[in-house]
Amino acid sequence: MPANGTTTTQRKASTSTSSSTRGDTARIREGLTKVRNGSVSYARQTAERSVDVPVGAALLFADRVTEAVEPFTSRETAERELKSLRTRVERELNRLERRGASARRKARTRARQSRNRAERELKQRRRKVQTTVKQRRTKAEDGLKRAQTAVQERVSTLV
Repeated sequence: MPANGTTTTQRKASTSTSSSTRGDTARIREGLTKVRNGSVSYARQTAERSVDVPVGAALLFADRVTEAVEPFTSRETAERELKSLRTRVERELNRLERRGASARRKARTRARQSRNRAERELKQRRRKVQTTVKQRRTKAEDGLKRAQTAVQERVSTLV
């Protein structure tokens, strides 16, 4: 038996327990380090992004201003740019004029078609009403003539 009073089996058990505790501690420490590094990395990315976005926007704005001003830096390029703009404006106006004229013609055609359709329907209805009135007038006149003839026959038989 050893000096401290433990057996070999007891020593093996206590050693394995302490080594598993050390492994857990190492894993925990490693996990904390990863979390810390991840947090630091995330914070660094966020800080970089918050600086990069406005800088990028300023550079884009500067590029656009340069593009807008550049054609007007010399007389030749300014004249060329103005001619180009004038041509584009004229083209756009012509396109708008054509579209407007086309829309006007279509609207006029639709209005004419609607008017013609309404006139046609009105004529048909008028003819139908006139025909019906003639037929009923003729029928009424015939009935009246028959009644008149019948009355005259009665009167002549009475006299």
